[in-house]
Amino acid sequence: MPIKGVLITMLAPMENHIANGGEKLLGNASSIKRRPDGKVYISGQMQRHVLFSAIDRLNQDDTSKGNTYVSNGDGIGNAIEVDLRADLGGFMHPSKGDYSGRRTAPLSVTPAIALDQSEIGRDLMLRLSILDRNNAVATREFSQGDIMHMNFFLDINSLGLSKVFNYDDNFSIGSTYIKHINEAERKRRTKLYIEATKMMNDYANQARNAVSGEPQQVLIVFDTKMSRKASRYFVADETEKANILAELKERGAEYFIGDDTKGETSVAKAYSEALNYLESNTLYDPCGGDGNIKTFAEAFPAE
Repeated sequence: MPIKGVLITMLAPMENHIANGGEKLLGNASSIKRRPDGKVYISGQMQRHVLFSAIDRLNQDDTSKGNTYVSNGDGIGNAIEVDLRADLGGFMHPSKGDYSGRRTAPLSVTPAIALDQSEIGRDLMLRLSILDRNNAVATREFSQGDIMHMNFFLDINSLGLSKVFNYDDNFSIGSTYIKHINEAERKRRTKLYIEATKMMNDYANQARNAVSGEPQQVLIVFDTKMSRKASRYFVADETEKANILAELKERGAEYFIGDDTKGETSVAKAYSEALNYLESNTLYDPCGGDGNIKTFAEAFPAE
């Protein structure tokens, strides 16, 4: 059956980190983000930033990228056909005054949350100067070590497409889809998304300390339905895990599990098998083919 959604849930170890801290982009000054239960977390906004940074790097290296690019987060346009952030991440242009100025993101994420209560320390930092003996002193929080639970989902139903609602005398009479890219490009962008979740690295760095969110365990699901239930897999008990996998199998979904700590299928092998499955299967296409592709500007001309 055609693929309608791609869910990726994973666990990534982080040590001595303040992954959502720092004074640079999306940072949180000197305090680490934590929930009331004491578990540190990384915001969904930061997770999207890191994911799109990885997509950008992968796209730059792809010989099939054509004229596509990943726009900066503070200047997203609406050229879905070439801007991967506009397509996958959506946009909001209030000045347009109608739905053509708003796009719901096909790509969604959850905050990354530590599995267990975190142990927080403070790191002494100095700004050294040979001209002034009164060197600037600062302290910054860090978490000693966490296993971070992360979730990502791509809604194939809206990838590279725009949904248009039709009205007759102010009454809704249905909807149609407009296609902006061909099926080969839709599959290429799906591949970029999958590969990017394996390369989560552009977090806020404490004193140049490299922080990695690359997975230690992963579950990749190619679903026949719009469902995110499998995102609970790594925080569920053994009974619920078995039921989640059984439910996926019953409706014809395909899944791949990788674990670098045990078993015969590593994370790298799970990703490789998942990409092979993507290559040999089709994405759900509500337009029914590449016969009528339009750029966003052609589909929604400026008045």
